[in-house]
Amino acid sequence: MNGPFTAPALGHHILVDFWGADHLHDPRPAADVLRRAAQSAGATVLEVNLHDFGDRAGFTGVALLAESHISIHTWPEHGYAAIDIFMCGDCDPLLSLAPLRAYFQPESEQIKQLKRGLAPAVT
Repeated sequence: MNGPFTAPALGHHILVDFWGADHLHDPRPAADVLRRAAQSAGATVLEVNLHDFGDRAGFTGVALLAESHISIHTWPEHGYAAIDIFMCGDCDPLLSLAPLRAYFQPESEQIKQLKRGLAPAVT
């Protein structure tokens, strides 16, 4: 895997905060965006499930992947989307960001990267 992950890890977890984002009300087009985000990272989509909270109150959803998941929860009243990308294998979760940015068009973002499944040091 390219990027900042050089130590062997079972999975790579990206936590993304989008602020000043668009398209936070309607989950229907977001299903395709989650699929494209997964495919961009080299992941296999098993299923996408989204829930609309109604009255333009946002949505939540998850793309179940053979390599783990991409999830999203939106707060339209704050222009905010919380996105969680966790992948294992040869996938690069950072490559999921381009389709997500293109669709949600955040004014700013915060990204945290975590290595998951690192074996403890043997002493």
